[in-house]
Amino acid sequence: MPYNEEITEKRTAIVKTLAEKSILKQKVYDNTLGAFSHIKSILAEITENINREVAYLDPRIKLNYTDRGGFDAQLKVAGDLLLFSMHSNIFEFDREHPAWKTPYIQKNKLNSYSGIISIYNFLADSFKYSRMDDLGYLIARIFVNHENQYFVEGKRQMALLFTNFGSEDLTRQALTRIICTAVQYSLEFDLLVPPYDAVKIATVGQAEAKIQHSKLATGKRLGFQFNSDDVLNET
Repeated sequence: MPYNEEITEKRTAIVKTLAEKSILKQKVYDNTLGAFSHIKSILAEITENINREVAYLDPRIKLNYTDRGGFDAQLKVAGDLLLFSMHSNIFEFDREHPAWKTPYIQKNKLNSYSGIISIYNFLADSFKYSRMDDLGYLIARIFVNHENQYFVEGKRQMALLFTNFGSEDLTRQALTRIICTAVQYSLEFDLLVPPYDAVKIATVGQAEAKIQHSKLATGKRLGFQFNSDDVLNET
């Protein structure tokens, strides 16, 4: 093939990729950013409404919402802190992911490109006392695509509700349901006592820094991995 013809073909391929995939990814990003903007608004609204309802109980259980910038927001609920985090990049599922088995993606591969909003559960005291070794727990990930279709991947309590990829837009109502489910799940997900052998020895330095803040890496589970109940679609 002549050199100039080869360059022309490559240039044409670049333009085609930009026209198809890059524009599609930009649309995915816009949809995800729009969803995250709704999440912030919903968190502020939920905070106001619930605080009004629990005002007569105990001021220490009030909700506290914090906007942490373009891609992060947090909701403190009693002793828990939920961190909502949007990734700035667009992803495609790995070939082993169950999403590839859905008719929606099998019909059109481009439907697989998704933005991700993650929901983490931390202990509020981990941030209050700057316990950097404390553990957080990923309880759900919201995937959004170019058609504003979505699904939620996460713990069983989350995933059972949202097995509708390709059949439902990510509306404000759907996001409210996801957030309320995440809050309820975190409140029911209790802190476990760590194994005795994991904390039976402490150094002088740890004692000076207060054992409870440095030696004991606190988390609702002493680990950060999904188990057998973390699936996309359960029956």
